[in-house]
Amino acid sequence: RHDERRRENRQRADGDFENPEFGQQGDGTETPVEKDQPNFELSGALVEDTNTFRGVVIKYNEPPEARIPKRRWRLYPFKNDEPLPVMYIHRQSAYLLGRQRKIADIPIDHPSCSKQHAVFQYRLVAFTRADGTSGRRVRPYIIDLGSGNGTYLNNQRIDPQRYYELKEKDVLKFGFSSREYVLLHESSDTTEVDERPEDEDDEGLDE
Repeated sequence: RHDERRRENRQRADGDFENPEFGQQGDGTETPVEKDQPNFELSGALVEDTNTFRGVVIKYNEPPEARIPKRRWRLYPFKNDEPLPVMYIHRQSAYLLGRQRKIADIPIDHPSCSKQHAVFQYRLVAFTRADGTSGRRVRPYIIDLGSGNGTYLNNQRIDPQRYYELKEKDVLKFGFSSREYVLLHESSDTTEVDERPEDEDDEGLDE
């Protein structure tokens, strides 16, 4: 029975990986499922109590300060200047990027990329306001998991196993892949990426 479920998961995954509505969840409500149906939007790999998911040892555990952001962050991918479907990345606290589709939240298929390449992580961090008072907010970070060919932030290779804070309009690249991922949020000016502005409430911002 376990083998049948794994085979079913693999078939479903192979059929769903090109879904352009990555990370979208409709109205946000969950409906009960009968036969323990797999959910391919959120792998859950990074929030497991153990360090194994679907039989694969995960190289990463989320830090205690991990949080789900209130701000609606998005990744705008481009391949050779051609825009690809937008990725909505605000519905969980971390996203595993890599070539191993069985566990990756965001698959990156280029052969130069590692099976578990990097993690996009939201963290609750302290900051100082303009008036000198202290506060805390959720900020996005990238961490390379010791990949063979590196993770690039604004065309600069980052050190492995270290968090780098990300800012609006930062550009990420992985290995030798030509794909670029531009980080924006729902309040960003998207004219530079040829996207139409959407009518969304600018609510719950961390700043």
